[in-house]
Amino acid sequence: MTNRVRRSMPILPISIVMQLTDLTARQIRYYEEHGLISPARTDGNKRMFSLNDVDVLFEIKDFLDQGLNIAGIRKMFEMKNQPQNVLAEPKNLSDEDVRRIFREEMMPGNSFNRNGFRQGDLSRFYQ
Repeated sequence: MTNRVRRSMPILPISIVMQLTDLTARQIRYYEEHGLISPARTDGNKRMFSLNDVDVLFEIKDFLDQGLNIAGIRKMFEMKNQPQNVLAEPKNLSDEDVRRIFREEMMPGNSFNRNGFRQGDLSRFYQ
């Protein structure tokens, strides 16, 4: 039996996972509801977690400590699971495309403005 197979075997009940991760049962169920983890179920419908699930829960805790919300964590996992050739593919954008994207990001109501940037902070880039 390989290490990969052993790590993916559902062997830990939620009570043990709670002790290992210092998370509450509600937090763990919340992360499952949002698709961040997917523990196996027994015939009695009890959650059984693998070591890989526990690793994911630790990653989630680290991301939360860094200030990410659930949507950000989900995005990080999506990026992590993308094939490497998709991530490495260079994007050939013209200068006009870059300016258009930047203007769209700077429009009021976009998430870019909510991060604390003000139009005046970036005025030195507009000539």
